[in-house]
Amino acid sequence: MRKINLLIFSLFFVMLMNSSQSAQTNKQHIVKPYKLNYGFSTKTILTKPFISYIDTGKGINTILLLHGLGSNAGFWRYNIPELAKKYRVIAVDLPGFGKSEKGNYSYSMPFFSNEIKKFVNKLNIGKFILIGHSMGGQIAITFALNYPNKIKKLILISPAGIEGFNRAQSNILANYLTVDAIKSLNKKGIEFSIKNNFYNWESKFNWLIKERIELKSSNDFNEYAQAVTKSIKGMLAQPTSKKLKYLSVPTLIIFGTKDNLIPNKYFHNLKPADIFRSGAQQIKNCKLQPVKDAGHLVYIEKSKEVNKIILKFLND
Repeated sequence: MRKINLLIFSLFFVMLMNSSQSAQTNKQHIVKPYKLNYGFSTKTILTKPFISYIDTGKGINTILLLHGLGSNAGFWRYNIPELAKKYRVIAVDLPGFGKSEKGNYSYSMPFFSNEIKKFVNKLNIGKFILIGHSMGGQIAITFALNYPNKIKKLILISPAGIEGFNRAQSNILANYLTVDAIKSLNKKGIEFSIKNNFYNWESKFNWLIKERIELKSSNDFNEYAQAVTKSIKGMLAQPTSKKLKYLSVPTLIIFGTKDNLIPNKYFHNLKPADIFRSGAQQIKNCKLQPVKDAGHLVYIEKSKEVNKIILKFLND
């Protein structure tokens, strides 16, 4: 039973979650997040929720990076330096994650999309390049559908929102994962879940495991766990798989050929290429770029290759 639970966690991208036996559950005030070192300085803007972000580079054009479920802006540490040579690069901590505010919010796809709109407006950013990974990919799709005039180009990396689920499947996925279930994941479960995002694990990525283990003792873990469960429900309640044909901006989909999380192995007997090829075919102006022998966190595992792919697409 324990092995089944771990596998199901992986299907939800909960490789990025941790457990806590002492999370505080009754705090009504804003809880300060645990200390994170992204290797870049961060700033904070807006309120209710406040959003933390990395802002570097001095290019004329702006790239906005959206992380996946349970992760944070620091996950882009292998991509930001290269992209920042030619572009202004902004990596946000989505509300509920990283250093951003965690509170009683819906964490739906429209919620995230609206907060990103407020964010770019506050910074007086005109049209920009939007890049999203996993859940960040589905948020990016939602944003591009709602505000196409704000986007120059759209890049989706191992994106959620392309694989479709029927109502029964969505109900199973939405109701399985609870805050208590997230807390029950122990250190071995954390390690298993994170490594399941890679095809070839290397010790240089151990910071991912360390960071997630440290999260379990933070005073905002309970709020984080609530954000995760609500975000999963949001992804399933506001699917984008049938709206891809309405995307009007130049789009690139990047994926690892050995992705263990997409497609969902319990519901779809398909390969990653099947899902992402189908999605690309529905988008009017879309290129598809597989990365051989890479997992779900392809932009970390094969960062140099992914950086080259991104820059080539932006230069075309």
